[in-house]
Amino acid sequence: MITRRTAIVMFAAAILFACSPVAGGQTRISRNGQPQNRGDMGDMTMGDMQHDTAKSPDAARAIVGAMSGGMDMNPHMFMTALRPENQADNKRAAQIVETLRKSIDRYKDYRVALADGYKVFLPNVPQKQYHFTNYRNAFKAMFRFDPTRPTSLLYEKVDGGYELEGAMFTDRKRATEAELNERVPLSIARWHKHVNLCLPPRGENASDVNWKEFGPAGSIATKDACEAANGRWIPQIFGWMVHVYPYRADPSQVWAH
Repeated sequence: MITRRTAIVMFAAAILFACSPVAGGQTRISRNGQPQNRGDMGDMTMGDMQHDTAKSPDAARAIVGAMSGGMDMNPHMFMTALRPENQADNKRAAQIVETLRKSIDRYKDYRVALADGYKVFLPNVPQKQYHFTNYRNAFKAMFRFDPTRPTSLLYEKVDGGYELEGAMFTDRKRATEAELNERVPLSIARWHKHVNLCLPPRGENASDVNWKEFGPAGSIATKDACEAANGRWIPQIFGWMVHVYPYRADPSQVWAH
């Protein structure tokens, strides 16, 4: 029997990691506790992506390259524009950073983060930056912003362990820029989302997929091109995200663009 606590965690996982719903689509939880997506985009979740990486090094490189902190502008990345700076925003952003730093200091020991419910995304795949995600925090972030409870912690792998670099806040997919600005000022930080994703045809073996064309780093970035390749088009995967690095000495590097 699935407890209420487990159901909340699974629902948060489905919301954060499930593919973007389209007309008629919805996300469900099956009897075995796995997220299920229904709609024209197919049944692809982050769990499926992790499964693909076990079969294909190219899939792993494509996914990790897109999700491990890379902020380069490309057809699969949309970032909010920076608004003019003002004193009120500067003060508010500084308060967020200070609050966050105090709340995550204990996670400099990554084992404390694991004990507190953070899970490592693709732990066995070499990455520049590892996301330790707390699905309960992700669920709560859909409704309110709490600078003491980031959705993910960002680590660099060092000497067999992990060194804390920063954190990631999230918001739901349909959040407006005005709502994002209420959380973290858009004059200071640039929120981003992953868009224009073409997944390979359903049932195709991951090792046979040309990951230079498909996936979060693929060359296919339009619906027409995706349909021509018999792929599954997803306008947006995951919700809005913003990275923050409270331990960096250079203030211009605290809110990564």
